[in-house]
Amino acid sequence: MSLAGKNILIVEDEMIVAMDLEDSLRRHGAKVIGPALRLKTALDLAGSAAIDAAVLDVNLNGERSYPVAQLLLERGIPFLFATGYGHVEQEMRFAEVPLLKKPYRSQEVVARLEALLPLTNS
Repeated sequence: MSLAGKNILIVEDEMIVAMDLEDSLRRHGAKVIGPALRLKTALDLAGSAAIDAAVLDVNLNGERSYPVAQLLLERGIPFLFATGYGHVEQEMRFAEVPLLKKPYRSQEVVARLEALLPLTNS
């Protein structure tokens, strides 16, 4: 399985959603970083942790996760947005980032992450 041994950052402000996603990723062999429930925590982790890919909720307690997305882009780390909202127009710089609409099934997130990551047998 391609998530085996991969470090996946979860940025999600809804604890139940974050825990469900964390469980699913762990079942697929991933090592979960976070979950980060707040923007500051997400920025700290995105800037310093060893991360192979990330799942970002766009809206974190009323703040946008776009600074985290920008940091991941700068580090060359693939990520996807998982949100109940669409992108706002001024954030078209992230138009090419995969967007998974909530509610989603955790298997959908796993499949999207597998597609983002290079094929390895780590």
